[in-house]
Amino acid sequence: MATEYGQGYAHPSGPRHRLPAALRAPIEARSWREFAYVLLGLPVSVALFSWTVTMVALGAGLLVTFLGIPVLAVALAGCRGFGVLERSRARGLLALEVADPEPLRPRKPGPAAWVGALLKSGSSWRQALYALVQFPWAVFSFSVAVCFWTLGWALLTYPLWFWAFPAYAGQDGLQLYGDAHHSVYLDNPFEITVTALVGLVLTLAAPWLVRALTTVDGLLVRGLLGPSPLSARVVELESNRGTVVDTAAADLRRIERDLHDGAQARLVSLAMDLGLAKERLKEDPRSAARMVEEAHGEVKTALRELRDLARGIHPAVLTDRGLDAALSSVASRCTVPVTVEVDLPARPTPAIEGIAYFTVSELLQNVGKHSRARTASVDVWRADDRLMLQVTDDGVGGADLARGSGLAGLAARLDAVDGVLLVDSPAGGPTRVIAELPWRG
Repeated sequence: MATEYGQGYAHPSGPRHRLPAALRAPIEARSWREFAYVLLGLPVSVALFSWTVTMVALGAGLLVTFLGIPVLAVALAGCRGFGVLERSRARGLLALEVADPEPLRPRKPGPAAWVGALLKSGSSWRQALYALVQFPWAVFSFSVAVCFWTLGWALLTYPLWFWAFPAYAGQDGLQLYGDAHHSVYLDNPFEITVTALVGLVLTLAAPWLVRALTTVDGLLVRGLLGPSPLSARVVELESNRGTVVDTAAADLRRIERDLHDGAQARLVSLAMDLGLAKERLKEDPRSAARMVEEAHGEVKTALRELRDLARGIHPAVLTDRGLDAALSSVASRCTVPVTVEVDLPARPTPAIEGIAYFTVSELLQNVGKHSRARTASVDVWRADDRLMLQVTDDGVGGADLARGSGLAGLAARLDAVDGVLLVDSPAGGPTRVIAELPWRG
């Protein structure tokens, strides 16, 4: 399995701001987008709530007739349409990416099948629930956000209002209206200063309050308008099943190729040599004996290739003695000196044990072929209900899970059984690869 060494990680640094986040929040575009999201939330929630309550109540009331079920289906279809709008609004103003829920899958064509699919769809009812839950929350968040936002800016700019409209600043302002209105500042310095400071505090706090409110909105959108955890798990399992099938097919092709190009070709050549030796046995015994001796060497080579092939399918030492002995055997064949330490209280399931063996085997092949390391190590231990594997080397580093096709394929295999592959390999080394597998597959 090939991977790519010698390429380091890129760590792009983000823009540096002179002002701290607490001070620049009131003027950031993100804060104003979140405030706009809260403002738009109220009219959208009113429309969505009105549609849902009206249509669901109408459909429930008409269930005594044949019109009730179609009306309920139309209500749910409208909720799904509002769900598209809400996901788009969250994506545009909150930069919140929420996947579309699972699509409707009518078993048969026709309106009746479409109505049945709508009524049986869990995502449709979750979007109707979103309409009922989001309305009171939108009223609350709109009220709080608008009060804090407007009050903060109004109090912060209070000195400007005091200066621009002295006639509304009190009795002193009425008397000082005209050329002398600047003296108002001298008569009311404490009031103006305290008011402006309170406005400053509210103005600085309002964006963070709005951000907290929109965080709840994000949870509602993600939890009720996105795909359900069960459907996401089904999609993941379908993807993993495809990976497992492709991996098994690739392994079968590899075994067939190794048999055809290796042991099978050698055995065919051996049969031909033995046939020639048999023909020469009476005429030229010495030549026949030499050919038999060569054939004996070919038999040994073929047996060794078959043994290596069987070890690549499932080594007998793994079945008989477990990971410790099997990994020690793999380490002894590596071109780089490898130390192995296995600390397991018991043996995992055979499937997980086999995956762990082949994972370490392929990682050590990478170390021997590409790392230019002097030493390497393998550590295996159990952490709660997970089997942990770590392979390290002191080579040139630069292994990249994103660019290395070999490591990416290995990560896909582990992902098929709910495993994880992590690579830490800065340019210049050292390289550390950690694989995490479930203890029981």
